Amino acid sequence: MKRVGQADLPQFFSGPVAGVDEAGRGPLAGPVTAAAVILDRTRVPAGLADSKTLGAGRRGELATAIRRDALAWSVAWADPAEIDTLNILQATYLAMRRAVAGLHLRPGHVQVDGKGCPRLRGCTVEAIVKGDSLVPAISAASILAKVHRDEWMIRLHRRWPEYGFDRHKGYGTGVHLAALLSRGPCAAHRRSFRPVRSAAGES
Repeated sequence: MKRVGQADLPQFFSGPVAGVDEAGRGPLAGPVTAAAVILDRTRVPAGLADSKTLGAGRRGELATAIRRDALAWSVAWADPAEIDTLNILQATYLAMRRAVAGLHLRPGHVQVDGKGCPRLRGCTVEAIVKGDSLVPAISAASILAKVHRDEWMIRLHRRWPEYGFDRHKGYGTGVHLAALLSRGPCAAHRRSFRPVRSAAGES
C-alpha cells in the first residue's frame, strides 16, 4: 500500500499537517489518550507503523525519535470520569481536540485515524481508515499515544497493584476480570463499561 504524506495532499489549506490517533478506547480502566504530531519531512523516523504491530521496546525507541525530530507533538487524554460522563467516543474526540490544541505549531490540516473525527476550529480535518499504517504522521501519533498510556497504566499499577494494570493495561483480560469480581472497581475504572458495572453490582 502507498503511504500517504504531506506532499500527497491537495494544497487548499495553509499551515502544516498534523497526524492524530488515540490509544485506550477499549480498556475497562485508565484514560483514553490521544497524540498529535507534525513531522519534519526531512527527518521522518524510519520504521513508523501502527503501534499495535510494534513491540514495547521498538515503540519506546520510536517515541524517543519522534519527540526529538518532529516539528511539534502533543499528548492529551480524557480521564475515566470524563469517559463515563461523555461516552467513550466523545471522550476520545475530547482527547484529540486537546492534543491538537497542545501543539505549539498551528496545523492547517489534521488527519485522523479511523472513520470519524472530531470537529476542530481553524483547520480542515480528514478521517483516514487504517491511517495509522498508511500515514507517517498518524503512525507517529499512534506510537506516542500508546507509549504515554502504557506509562500511565504502570503508574496506576503502583497505586492499585492488585489489578495487574502493568500487565494488561486495563483491558478486560481474565486476570483483570477476576480481580474486578473479587475486589470491585477502583477509582481508575470506567464505571459506564458493563463489566465494571457488573462487578460493582450495578445494573
